[in-house]
Amino acid sequence: MRIAETVTFGGAGYDRAAALRGDAAALLPGARVLPLWRGKPLCAGPEALGWVPPDSPVLAAASEPVFLGRVEGQALFASDTSTWSPEAGAAGVEQGFLDTSEQRHPALPDPYAYRELRAVMAALTPLDAELAATAKALLHWHRSHGFCAACGAATDMAQGGWQRVCPACGASHFPRTDPVVIMLITRGNSVLVGRNGNWPEGMYSLLAGFVEPGETVEAAVRREVLEEAGIRVGAVRYLASQPWPFPASLMLGCAGEALSEEITLDPDELQDALWVSREEMVAVMAGQHPRLKPARRGAIAHFLIANWLADRLD
Repeated sequence: MRIAETVTFGGAGYDRAAALRGDAAALLPGARVLPLWRGKPLCAGPEALGWVPPDSPVLAAASEPVFLGRVEGQALFASDTSTWSPEAGAAGVEQGFLDTSEQRHPALPDPYAYRELRAVMAALTPLDAELAATAKALLHWHRSHGFCAACGAATDMAQGGWQRVCPACGASHFPRTDPVVIMLITRGNSVLVGRNGNWPEGMYSLLAGFVEPGETVEAAVRREVLEEAGIRVGAVRYLASQPWPFPASLMLGCAGEALSEEITLDPDELQDALWVSREEMVAVMAGQHPRLKPARRGAIAHFLIANWLADRLD
């Protein structure tokens, strides 16, 4: 797919400067740091990230910064500020499917605020989106992998945040990414969509699922669609990928040709699944369908469906 990398988080190709990670601490003076609070990046308004200097009071109780790389020679880091507590009365918890709350630090002026990445991802520049996704995934990994999987001892951050080392047994651990297939399954003029019961009312998206050990991407597509909707899939081809830092997945977008049409739903996986014609999907994507709502803008499902409608899957 020739326009694959135009997907949100698809990448602006910034310099990750891997060769500098071993001495990243020396780059911190004069660098810019992106604070994240409970996974929410600091934003300077709804369309830009909020970078601060390393001595900012926002970072007073922050975690050790991780090195993201360089942009135009400027070293960039990210740091977890989740130990900070918003002022009394400020919203600070997730609110259903999408956390629309904003947390404002008293040391920063408006419009600086911590915002949910899902809420701003489609408005960010490709560069900011890639940096935010990288920062969110890396910091989540550090929060959830502080102990050695080999011996259980506490590990230390190394290589500018791209490695954790166990001082007890010497094991090295690296950030993980979970591969997930997401499928544009078509039969004739229709596409298969489904919905999770936790989603907003009326919202439908493409079917998706994790790739299992010992499984190819193509096999995962066929297995997931058969398990969730009872549809057998024939030819499968790769279209595009999307880093998805919720918390740390790589969405592998594929197209598949259905060999059957009757849906047999697995209620443990989906609340509903149905075939939607191309003409009907045009209305769905335009927000004009009386019952169905489209996949979230910025997600690869929305990207794939939009390009299917525009005949741009080549």
